Formats: sequence, structure tokens, C-alpha cells
Amino acid sequence: MTQDEAVVGESGNRAEDEPGSGVMIAFGRQLKLLRLRSGLDRAEFGKLVGYAAQSVASFEQGRRIPQPVFIDKADEVLDAGGLLKVLKEEVARAQYPAFFRDAARLEAGAVALGVYGVYAIPGLLQTADYARAGFQMERPLLDDEVIEQGVSARLVRQEIYDRRPAPLLSFIVEEAVFHRPIGGSSTRLGQLEQVLRIGSKRNVEVQVMPMDREDHGALGGPFTLIDTAQGQRIAYAEVQGDSRLYTAQTKVRELEARYGIIRSQALTPRESSEFIEKLLGER
Repeated sequence: MTQDEAVVGESGNRAEDEPGSGVMIAFGRQLKLLRLRSGLDRAEFGKLVGYAAQSVASFEQGRRIPQPVFIDKADEVLDAGGLLKVLKEEVARAQYPAFFRDAARLEAGAVALGVYGVYAIPGLLQTADYARAGFQMERPLLDDEVIEQGVSARLVRQEIYDRRPAPLLSFIVEEAVFHRPIGGSSTRLGQLEQVLRIGSKRNVEVQVMPMDREDHGALGGPFTLIDTAQGQRIAYAEVQGDSRLYTAQTKVRELEARYGIIRSQALTPRESSEFIEKLLGER
């Protein structure tokens, strides 16, 4: 690795990729200590926070990632004085695979994004059903609980649309992706409708890269350009679970140029909407 590259990580069956590591183990131990201090068994505590004893055990053992509403309620019920709430941000980051956590943090605070999608609809545009279907096709197979955690994490990322001031979001997606019936016909149609709905937002542009283009400026794979609030532009690239964040100007400018080229080669946002509407009309 050179100074021009910041490697976020590589996927695989590593301990740091598992929900039961690091911050989740620390959170679980803290939760258990506070529960025992309050003289509650798991069933009693579960009733007070609205969760089954089995779920409480999963949280305490670091096997399941709790939602923010649980953390808030647990902190209140256990009179923790903010000891659990202070971990909310780190727990939220633990929802993502290790290789994506830094990118997720940057994405959440970005003032602008440029996303090029090649193989599937980008995560920020996905419906829950489409995301779930994608996770279900992962190999090696994922446990149902891990799949649902992945779906939840992906939907949390879409809170970016509710931020104010609104970030500027650009998506360029290969035409073939819109034809691919991941999750089945019904899921595909619901996904097309969602892309249209999000694409109608004033701060969002969705462009389709047609399959019949003879020229293509970015055949090297998907990537994302991230503009931070500090005025820095960072590039993120991922393939087969391996990912990199690029901060050096040389590499970032190279990907900027590619994005600018394919933006000019793709259908305009209006033409792209009409294209998707046509696909919906073929149902």
C-alpha cells in the first residue's frame, strides 16, 4: 500500500466482521452489568423494554446488534445515566461489514455523492425486499438474523434523504441492472418504482447508462465519489467485498474524470425517468 491509498479492509470470515466482536462485546458486557446491578433477570428486563429474554441474551453476548430505540429504553430502565446511549454511534457502525464502516461514516456526513452502480441497484436506492433478496443470494449463506441486520443497516443509510441541508446525490446505473429480476418480478417492479420516487427529489439525479453505447468511460467497475463537509473529495471502490478509500488527488481525479465522462454518455435524468417508466409499463 502506498500513501496514495487508504485501504479500509477486506471481507472474509474474519473476527472483526462478526457482530459479536469489538464494540458489540463491550456493549453487551455493559448491558449485562447494568441489568444485574438493577437486580433483574433477562425475562424481567425484557418485559420492561419490550423484548424477549432470548433477544436480551443475544444483545448481551454480542451476537445481535440492538436498534437505537432499544438502547434508549435500556438506558432509561436501567438508570444508566447515558452509559449505553453514548455507545449508540459505535453500535450503529457495527451494523456494517468491517470493510464498509469507514465509507458508511463518510457517506452519512457527505454534502455530495456520485455513485456508479454496475451489478445491482445502489444501496441508497434499494427497497427492503430488493436488499433482502441480495443478501439471501450471498455465498457462503448468511443466517436469517444476519440478513435482517443487513437490510436494517441498508435502510438506515437512506436517512441521508431526510438530512438538512440536503446533500446533492447523483447515481449512474447500468441499464442491465434494471432488467435483472433480483428477488423476482414483484420485487423488481417495486424497486423500479422506488428509483423513480427517489429520483424525483430535487437533490437527486438518477441516470441510466444504456447498453447500446459504443463508448464507455468507466469499464473498471463501480465506485463512489464522496464530498465531505470539510471540502475534501474521497473515492470509494469495492469489488467482491474488498474495498478501498482513496484520498490522494491523483487517484481521485482519475475517478472524477471517469464519472464526468459516463455522466455525459448516460441518458439524462429526464430520459432515464422515461426509460424506467417504460419498463414499468411493460409489466
